[in-house]
Amino acid sequence: MTDTLAGCLQLLALAGALVLSYRPLGDYLAWILTSPSHWRAERLFYRAGGVDPDADQRWAVYLTGVLAFSAVCVLSLYGFLRLQNHLPLALGTPQMDAGQAFNTAASFVTNTNWQSYSGESALGHLVQMTGLAVQNFVSAAVGIAVVAALIRGFTRTRTDRVGNFWVDLTRVVVRVLLPLAFVFALVLVTTGVVQNLHSGQELTTIAGGHQTITGGPVASQEAIKELGTNGGGFYNANSAHPFENPTAFSNLIEIYLLLVIAFSLPRTFGRMVGDNRQGYAIVSVMVLIWAASVAVITVNELHSTSSTAGHAAGGMTEGKEQRLGIWASALFAASTTLTSTGAVNSAHDSYTPGGGGTTIFNMMLGEIAPGGAGSGLYGILVLAVVAVFIAGLMVGRTPEYLGKKLRGKEIKFASLYILTTPTVVLTGAGTAMALRGERTAMLNTGPHGFSEVLYAFTSAANNNGSAFAGLSADTTWYNTALGLAMLFGRFLPVVFVLALAGSLAEQQPVPVTAGTLPTHRPQFAGLLAAVVLIVVGLTYFPALALGPLAEGLRR
Repeated sequence: MTDTLAGCLQLLALAGALVLSYRPLGDYLAWILTSPSHWRAERLFYRAGGVDPDADQRWAVYLTGVLAFSAVCVLSLYGFLRLQNHLPLALGTPQMDAGQAFNTAASFVTNTNWQSYSGESALGHLVQMTGLAVQNFVSAAVGIAVVAALIRGFTRTRTDRVGNFWVDLTRVVVRVLLPLAFVFALVLVTTGVVQNLHSGQELTTIAGGHQTITGGPVASQEAIKELGTNGGGFYNANSAHPFENPTAFSNLIEIYLLLVIAFSLPRTFGRMVGDNRQGYAIVSVMVLIWAASVAVITVNELHSTSSTAGHAAGGMTEGKEQRLGIWASALFAASTTLTSTGAVNSAHDSYTPGGGGTTIFNMMLGEIAPGGAGSGLYGILVLAVVAVFIAGLMVGRTPEYLGKKLRGKEIKFASLYILTTPTVVLTGAGTAMALRGERTAMLNTGPHGFSEVLYAFTSAANNNGSAFAGLSADTTWYNTALGLAMLFGRFLPVVFVLALAGSLAEQQPVPVTAGTLPTHRPQFAGLLAAVVLIVVGLTYFPALALGPLAEGLRR
């Protein structure tokens, strides 16, 4: 009874904090993405890079900026990892091998933060601070910049311009992510999260053995890891490690951070299109899916039928930190897999078939409830375009969304966006299962083993980064295959989103008539939620049936 009360109170506290943040943060983001003025510090960046901050870009030029910047980041981080043993604060760590360095560079640049290495033993402090943490900032900013371009596609008319990528990137980092990360890093330090430059400390355990405990700049990386929906842990145990997440209060703060920007962006959307009701409709769908996921995972973990021990302990406690408990673990699991964060405070591999299957399904939704920083909103807006198109087919008229006609061109871009990630996921998982040598990386056989592989490629292609942990993914093949899945899963959808933005911006707005579908009412929100679930269900149901569903039925 006490655990139930505590669990309900933390849910109410989290919901209250997110509600209070929705309007001010959403309005602030809208302001920085539309303000014509530039800060002096920002102008220094523009001058150094030879950027004209007042020049609007066509969608293809905007896309070129995204791809070029990301390519430079991948190469730079790859070089950092390969040369880290020659850098200051290396702590004696060797250079990372080529396959793992490629995987890690692709991972952090794509906002995935998948880790096939143990952070405290494989990386030095300088690489953590200037390699990984920097990508935590800029990869999140890239996602927000892309959704800003898509929103401008809805608001602009008869133009081929969707904004300036370099301005959007700089403003998001300088005006939003840096100040918020600084403040919350200090907050996390007060809860007990470590922040120092210590090397390994040799300690004697209770049993008389010896253990090396590594310190480091953890709080500063933890703040942006959650705020930017990144998820890479300073330690191998990620947010289950007491140096990263020491208390129930720090746990609640971290969940708040990984949700707050993504849940506030619909307000930004409403402000930029001039109708706050549009933002309320989008965020209501996000909240509905998030709340349902939290409920399903929590119920499955509290009422486990997998073992007598589970009942005796009050639920499925295997793989969960006892200082946090089932309620906090389930809330974290639902939130991290519905965003592109990937941080974990428990072992998802130990979850029940229903709970673990839901975490996979959350990622298969495209992580749109609320999704990653920027990527969640542009994902659900693409699905909103499809929902409006379906509604238009039902009544036999050309569909319109926010004053723009959805012609064949726009629907093709939306369809390609939706099909890209499932293609990457299912191709990767199918290939892994077909290769006998790669099946040996599975620590489990049968449906659970397949779930581990399916989870890995779903996490990589959707840029989540969490893992079932039962898969030995640090092999040349998996490092390469998952690295490619991250790159394709991130940048191919961005191509289609920006192409859609450019196509919408070129149009002449059409007036609202009696036949126009109202997209701010509950009926549309319900239609959008149904489209999300049906599209995902039809795409992934066969794979889910072979994994978590088969495992659950077998039990």
